[in-house]
Amino acid sequence: MLLLAGVVRAATAVVVGILVIAILLIVFSANPANDIVKWFHDAGSWLAGPFKNLFSIHNHKTEVAVNWGIAAVVYGFVGGFIARLLARAAVGGWGGRRATTY
Repeated sequence: MLLLAGVVRAATAVVVGILVIAILLIVFSANPANDIVKWFHDAGSWLAGPFKNLFSIHNHKTEVAVNWGIAAVVYGFVGGFIARLLARAAVGGWGGRRATTY
C-alpha cells in the first residue's frame, strides 16, 4: 500500500507539473510552433479539460492561468488526499489501535 501511495504521489506531481509548465509557457508567450511547447500545451489542455471555461475572462492568458491553475490545485489536493488514505491504510491508521511488537 505504501508503494501505491508513492505511485499516486508521483503521478500527482507529474500532472501538476505538466499543468504548471503549460501555464507558464502560455503566459510567457512561448513559441507555439515548437514541438515541446505544443506537447505541453496539448497535455495541459487535455488535463484541464473538465475545468475549461470555468471562468470566462477576456484576456486569454489570464483565463488559462486561472482555469488551468484551479485544475492543478484540484489535482494536487485530490492526489494528495488519495495518497494519504493509502498510506494510512498501509500502517493501520484508521483510528483503531496499532499492533505493537516488542
